[in-house]
Amino acid sequence: MSAALQAPPSLCFVIPYFGRWPFWMPFFLESCRANPSIDWLLFSDCGQVEHCPPNVRIVDIGYDAYCARVTRALGIEFAPQNPYKLCDLKPALGYIHEEELRRYDFWAFGDLDLVFGDLRAYFTPERLAHKDLLSTHRRRVSGHCCLLRNTKRMREAFFRIRDWRTLFSDQKHHALDEGAFSRIFIRHKNWPDWLFRLAAQANPWYRRAEFVEAFSTPNAKVPWIDGGFEFPQRWFWDHGVLSNDRDVGRTFPYFHFVVWKNSMRNICEGVSNESCAEIASAKCWMIDLHGFHSAGSASADDTGGSE
Repeated sequence: MSAALQAPPSLCFVIPYFGRWPFWMPFFLESCRANPSIDWLLFSDCGQVEHCPPNVRIVDIGYDAYCARVTRALGIEFAPQNPYKLCDLKPALGYIHEEELRRYDFWAFGDLDLVFGDLRAYFTPERLAHKDLLSTHRRRVSGHCCLLRNTKRMREAFFRIRDWRTLFSDQKHHALDEGAFSRIFIRHKNWPDWLFRLAAQANPWYRRAEFVEAFSTPNAKVPWIDGGFEFPQRWFWDHGVLSNDRDVGRTFPYFHFVVWKNSMRNICEGVSNESCAEIASAKCWMIDLHGFHSAGSASADDTGGSE
C-alpha cells in the first residue's frame, strides 16, 4: 500500500472530568464529531450525554473510584479534595490508562474549554512522523492540547519530574503539565531565541518534540500572529473548519476560550441544554465573549476583517 493510502496515525484524547458537564458541552462534542478519525475517552461522574458522537466514549466512574485507580496505578496516595488537582495528572494519563490506549499510535491530554477545528489538517502524518511530543505552544507544553507518542518512553516521561510522588499526592495544584513536565523538554525558556535554540538542541528530549505556536489561545500572554496584542473578537465553526474575524483565510486546529469562559458562563447561565444542543447541531456557529450563537454559513471571509 502506498504512503498516500495509509491510514493516519491513530490518536486518542484522555480527559478525566468530574462534577457536571459545562454548558458548552454540545459544542465540544460536535467539534469531536467532525474529527471522526480521532477518539476521545472521558472518565466522569457527569453521566452520559444525548447524541454523543461515536468517537467519544464516556466511562461512568465516581470521583473516589477514579482516585483509587490512580492510587493503584502510580503507587501513591491520591485523594485530592478538589478535582482540579487532576490537571497535575495529565502527563501520567498515558501510563494510568495504558490498557485502554494500547491500540493507539498517539495519546493526548487536554481540556473541555475548547472547540476543535480540523485536527488532521494540522497534525498531519508528516508532522507526527518524527516527533514524540507535539505542543501547540512555542516554549511550554500546552496543557489544554498536547499529543504524545504511545511508547513506554513517553508514557513514563513524567517519572523524570523531580519529586513527582510528592507533587502528585499532595493537595495543591502545581500546574505540572505546563511547568515541571515542560522542563523535561524545554529549559531556559526565557533566554533570547538564538541562545535558547542553541541550548535546546543539546537536549535529546527537545529534539524529539515539536513546540510550535498554533495561536489558538487568544487574549492570553502570548502575542498574536502579527506580534501584537489585538486578538480576534469572533470565531467561526463551520462544519468542522475553524476561523476567526481577524486572520482572514487562515484556519486553526482548535480555539481555547479559557479567558472568555467565565463571562460566557455568567451570560449563558439560564440557557437551556436544549438550546445549546440545537445551535450546536446546526453545524455552523459563532463564538464570542458572550457565548455561542447561530451563524448561518458565516465565515471569517464574510466579516471583512476584525472589528
